[in-house]
Amino acid sequence: MALNNYYYYDEQNCEFVPVEYNGLERIIYTACVWILCGVVLAGVGISILSFSVGTPAEIALKAENQELINQLQKTKSTIKNLDQEVDQLAQADNEMYRSVLGMDKISYDERQAGAGGADVYSEFDVYSQETADILKWTAENLETLERSINIQKLSFNEIKKHYNKNKQKLKHIPAIKPTKGIVLSGFGMRMHPILGYRTPHEGLDFRASVGTEIVATGDGTVKYAGLKGTFGRLIIIDHEFGYETYYAHLSSYAKGIKPGAKVKRGDLIGFSGQTGRVEGPHLHYEVHKNDKSIDPLSYIFADTTPEEYMMYKDIVENNHKSMD
Repeated sequence: MALNNYYYYDEQNCEFVPVEYNGLERIIYTACVWILCGVVLAGVGISILSFSVGTPAEIALKAENQELINQLQKTKSTIKNLDQEVDQLAQADNEMYRSVLGMDKISYDERQAGAGGADVYSEFDVYSQETADILKWTAENLETLERSINIQKLSFNEIKKHYNKNKQKLKHIPAIKPTKGIVLSGFGMRMHPILGYRTPHEGLDFRASVGTEIVATGDGTVKYAGLKGTFGRLIIIDHEFGYETYYAHLSSYAKGIKPGAKVKRGDLIGFSGQTGRVEGPHLHYEVHKNDKSIDPLSYIFADTTPEEYMMYKDIVENNHKSMD
């Protein structure tokens, strides 16, 4: 860029004389002009970039907000899993503990007490739609989850009090699994493996190879120990209060097991086998109350976790064939 012509007044000669620059001065001038132009252009560029993209602080804040949203999405998934686990506890609470102890069940409406109503999370509306939606969902479901857990705590405390008041009676109620194997088939109509058509299956079939230990599921008195038709070798225990349990297809009996023998919950009473009309070795287990067979799945609560109970429930609902 060329230098402009500048003049000074020569008083002796009464004339204007042009200012003359040497080479170095011209280079310095030109460099200063280009530096100034570069600074101006950089400032304009930064202003445009800040307007369209954001300042470094704003860019960092956007990245932070996005990470928070990502974490809330992960929290949402965790809340859903916890909600399912609480539902499983509630189902086991009603179908196992309360059912066996003769207590009233807690209805779904009672467990959801206080849920719903007006939008109490409208303060989140000041944020973007995506952020507001996830904040509302998280707050609402955390509140519901907290309420469900509190109700479940109260229920367990109520069950505990009921148990402590009825300990003597509850010792006699069948409450554990008769053997360690998993459930193979459940209570209700099932396809008979030998007869080839659907018949009532009045108990649970447990996986048990020949010689597996079988235990009494509650305190009581041995009512029967011997061969009995399609049951093969059978033990019947009278638990009082209207309860009886059947242990079928045994290979042999434990020492001292005969009619009139007293047993405690967990006592060894026999060994599994495949006597009677069966497809293979296993234990067929029944629970009777007032001379009527009932689903034993509700009577294995003392040594079964809610997760195990749900697994057994899934098996019996999806396996439509019995072992005997």
